[in-house]
Amino acid sequence: MHIEIQPGVRLFVDIEGLGLVPDGPLLREKPTLLLIHGGPGFDHTGFRPFFSRFTDLCQVVYFDQRGHGRSSARPLGECRLDTLADDLVRLCDGLGIVKPIVLGQSFGGFVAQRYLARHPAHPGKVVLSSTSHHFGLARKLQHFGRLGGPQAAAAAQAFWQGPDPDTWAAYEQHCRHLYNTRPKNPDARAWMRFDREILFEHIRTELPVMDLRPGLAGVQCPVLVMAGEEDPVTPPEDAAEIVAALPPQWRAGFERFPGVGHGAWRDDPEAAERVLRAFLS
Repeated sequence: MHIEIQPGVRLFVDIEGLGLVPDGPLLREKPTLLLIHGGPGFDHTGFRPFFSRFTDLCQVVYFDQRGHGRSSARPLGECRLDTLADDLVRLCDGLGIVKPIVLGQSFGGFVAQRYLARHPAHPGKVVLSSTSHHFGLARKLQHFGRLGGPQAAAAAQAFWQGPDPDTWAAYEQHCRHLYNTRPKNPDARAWMRFDREILFEHIRTELPVMDLRPGLAGVQCPVLVMAGEEDPVTPPEDAAEIVAALPPQWRAGFERFPGVGHGAWRDDPEAAERVLRAFLS
């Protein structure tokens, strides 16, 4: 379904699980888990089918961010972190969601960090998964070189410093398979809608000057940070710096997953489920 959050801005939304469940003579309200996908330029399908397993604990809300996937097309200049962060509040208002548990994966974690800074009293809990607070190009190149050798490091440097169709093609060939330590579901690429121009625009504009740590000082809810030890694109060192920037009383955990790359559930679903279940419940 589509939800209009502003005139002309319609977000694709899909929901799994009941929000109210029978509990004796009462209907008990379950919390809502709101999933922010990565990218930019990708869509929500990277969360499927793993997050279906949490419908016993939460109502799970998938959506495509403004201008992404199955949501209505928008000008590239609208897909800025502040706007996307505010869209979370607009979407919750439209759906009647109060105190969501918000999970941001990768670029979705950038959005979640801006959401925490701009709307600190809005979420009930937040998960920052496989994400960074800054560009961190030197770390990216170090990790891609470690995992894929000089060719991967060179392709990564060319793309992140000059995104275009040619550098993206080389990056796809030499770097993208290094994101994870297990083979990806071969059907997942067919499910996904990807607009590379949104990705290129972000790299050319916001990413080089991004520093999300100052906004974390005002966090007002528990925050869980998850990182894969073998993640080259959002390295675990970045996650450690995010944790350090959080107020100590709201550091709900820092989970580092050995042998895991980008998105812990993709490489070690059992461990990721244990960690997420403990936090969600």
